[in-house]
Amino acid sequence: MQVSETRSVCCYCGTGCGVIIETVGAKVGSKVGSGETAKIINVRGDPDHPANFGRLCSKGASLHLTTQRTGRALVPELRTSRAESRVPVSWDTALDTAAERFAAIIKAHGPDAIAFYISGQLLTEDYYVFNKLARGLVGTNNIDSNSRLCMSSAVAGYKATLGSDAVPCSYDDIALSDLFLLAGSNTAWAHPIVFRRIEDAKVKNPELKIIVVDPRHTDTAAMADLHLAITPGSDVILYSTMLHVMLWEGLVDEAFIAAHTTGFSTLRDKVRELTPAAAAATCGVAADDIVKAARWFGQAKAPLSMWCQGLNQSTHGTSNNAALIHLHLATGKIGQPGMGPFSLTGQPNAMGGREVGAMANLLPGHRDLSNAADREELAALWGVPSIPDQPGKTAVELFDALHEGKIKAVWIACTNPAQSMPDQTKVREALVKAEFVVVQDAYADIETATFADLLLPAASWGEKEGTVTNSERRISRVRAAVSPPGEARPDWEIAAEFARRLGGKLGEKLGTPKVLPTGRADDTANRLFKFNDAAEIFAEHVGLTVGRDLDMSGMSHAILEKNGPQQWPFPQGAQGGQARLYADHRFATADGRALFAPLTFTLTAEATDARYPLRLTTGRLRDQWHGMSRTGRAARLAAHEPTPRLLLNMLDIERRGFKPGELARIKSRRGEIILPVSPSDELKPGQAFIAMHWGARSLSHAGVNQLMLSAFDPISKQPELKAAAIRIEPVELPYRLIALRAADDAQVADEQVLRWRDLLAKLLPSFDYAAVTLAGREHPFVMLSVANAMPLSKEMLDKLVAVLELEECTAYSDPHRAIVKRAKADATSDRLLGVLLAGETSAADWLRDLMASGQSIGELRRWLFAATAKPPLAMASAGRTVCNCFGVTETQINNLYRQGADLDALQAQLKCGTSCGSCLPELRRMGTPLAKAS
Repeated sequence: MQVSETRSVCCYCGTGCGVIIETVGAKVGSKVGSGETAKIINVRGDPDHPANFGRLCSKGASLHLTTQRTGRALVPELRTSRAESRVPVSWDTALDTAAERFAAIIKAHGPDAIAFYISGQLLTEDYYVFNKLARGLVGTNNIDSNSRLCMSSAVAGYKATLGSDAVPCSYDDIALSDLFLLAGSNTAWAHPIVFRRIEDAKVKNPELKIIVVDPRHTDTAAMADLHLAITPGSDVILYSTMLHVMLWEGLVDEAFIAAHTTGFSTLRDKVRELTPAAAAATCGVAADDIVKAARWFGQAKAPLSMWCQGLNQSTHGTSNNAALIHLHLATGKIGQPGMGPFSLTGQPNAMGGREVGAMANLLPGHRDLSNAADREELAALWGVPSIPDQPGKTAVELFDALHEGKIKAVWIACTNPAQSMPDQTKVREALVKAEFVVVQDAYADIETATFADLLLPAASWGEKEGTVTNSERRISRVRAAVSPPGEARPDWEIAAEFARRLGGKLGEKLGTPKVLPTGRADDTANRLFKFNDAAEIFAEHVGLTVGRDLDMSGMSHAILEKNGPQQWPFPQGAQGGQARLYADHRFATADGRALFAPLTFTLTAEATDARYPLRLTTGRLRDQWHGMSRTGRAARLAAHEPTPRLLLNMLDIERRGFKPGELARIKSRRGEIILPVSPSDELKPGQAFIAMHWGARSLSHAGVNQLMLSAFDPISKQPELKAAAIRIEPVELPYRLIALRAADDAQVADEQVLRWRDLLAKLLPSFDYAAVTLAGREHPFVMLSVANAMPLSKEMLDKLVAVLELEECTAYSDPHRAIVKRAKADATSDRLLGVLLAGETSAADWLRDLMASGQSIGELRRWLFAATAKPPLAMASAGRTVCNCFGVTETQINNLYRQGADLDALQAQLKCGTSCGSCLPELRRMGTPLAKAS
């Protein structure tokens, strides 16, 4: 078969890595064989893309393993009553219904009674059309993005200090820096390809210093020359105290401050009393370490600071960002090679959304919503009477307004708020209270789809055309390698067609076909949204940037096709983009001077106390992303961190009478969840950590965001998803069940295990605690773990047996002890295909290893139902997978290290760390003398 290649961009974090997609079939939409649609068979890094030069992390390198059809939204689905299930409908029926419902609400309650909640995973062209729909046609600023949850504090911080939301640095600066300050970012896991550059820089220049600021001792912190494990929420105090030290020791650039900034004297008075001794107790780090960090930064020739959600997701996230940027302004270390403040974008196109102004308080082209001249200019460019002047509802405010009935209808595109928003109980109540909920997504199995009155199938990665902008302001072309499945359409096409129909319906509802409630003519909709392709949308978008700080009017799809990815600014007539900003030290403010912004010196919004004594924080895992709607489809990506759990310092586990692996009830002031506890030496006593990824598709509850509070920064409106006060309590759930199921046919194994997972996910609320996850590599399987106060009913057990197709298999039953066991083997290979252990589950771990290995059951057959935690025959435990590229396990690595191998020998023998490199930080940590001894 012919294999085609398509250059595109990875759809995960904001690093913006170039990928080459390999497909069976000559071109998009080609047919392979008899009626089979062309499909993606492999992905590799693009060696010519300047963001990654061919490197990919474990997630990016596994993209081709996430393209299954199971779980995809394939046709529009509509329900006319909440008492009914959705049924398939035509696109005409779907969009006409949406237009009628939205038009009726706008007529009755005004434009601000509807809202759009969109995503940093949309392409720039998608973003642009949604923004024009909300502001230009409907006349509301109620359009916000899930970027509010990740980057809005960085936006506000840049604007407060440098005058514009413009990252001044480039990835090339990493190789030119002599000091890295990594703040609130486990870069090794969250942005692995950026971290590879940091590792390269350290190898090239061993004298280079790395400071990591993070409450946890992460894989990133393990590489640090200085790790400041601060108390959550103390960021502003730390950086302001560093500034205090720089002032006392003459490490600031007084000439730069005088010539190029304002507001320094006020800030100097504020930090005068912030001595290292005073700050040490609040920050939870040694005063000498604060002094050392300040000296290193102040003495560095080219310091580069990089940060992510640890700074942003805070009720004073704007101040966190500003306080860090202040260090660059005070020392004049900005605008030149190797130096400056560099926020690491969390999503693939959060930057593009900021450029088009698709957030409630922004306008296209970095225009200011509060500026009347900017609003008038945009209205003229779009050819509409006006742009509404009142800020729209931001993410938390939007769902609060939905809960209160002020917003009646919401259109949710390419994001999953029923998993990702804080205070999940309230968010889910809001979605139930809404009069009409539209969910436009590639996946029908996400948590938010449950609440959809109308589900619209959208094209996904590898299926659509457009552009994205990465963390260094570099715009890349995203290309379609295959056609979308079923009736799925590109997001911008859906939004544009809805806009055209809404324009007509609004006119009809008013009985005046030529005038809309906002004074717009109904033929305006056809004019505003007459786009033939994504290239036309991009051309209109860049036309709105002429003469502005992000001027990209010299770019087009054709230019990007010819010359490859480009950074902005890139004005008309330019030969290329601009790698660094502010080289002339003239900033994007009215007078050209940077600003030392006012700061808020508070800690977290919620303090610990006697009732809630533990500080909970959240974060990413190495091989998962967001709510796992995509990464959760590849079984091998679950191997590094197989199950959701609560991590605690071992002292806290012992002090509270727990043993590792036991279930705990975790309570905050907003709700409670149940998870197993595990020890972690990354955490100080009194701290706790839960990964952000698992939600109601995987658990019998909504996940960690059921615990998190919705308090937000008053400027950026970003919620504090990084800190909550919790307590843990024992939970008595003595009845246990484990079910494992691998596919009979290897050719459809990935699709089959996803179907089983989706069926099991619907049963999760029936149990006191349950988790459903994927496992396996060459032999993927689904795993269900249940803990219940009482034995499951026969009806429920029969339902599980039916779902997992375990009716015809070896069975054992002991009704007196409420024990039921079943096992299924492949008749040809004798491979274990299915296990159900109910009421007694001692053998679950070694049976899971046996299923993952794919080896013959053989002599183990007579032990399948034995109540033994250890395999009765010699069978090495595989352990957790560390290297996903080659399936290398913790056990294999530890065995070689104990034999005296070093990292080079390890890589030569096992190949771990020689492909994507995502496991390298962990391999180094495992190879330390202390780790080897343990």
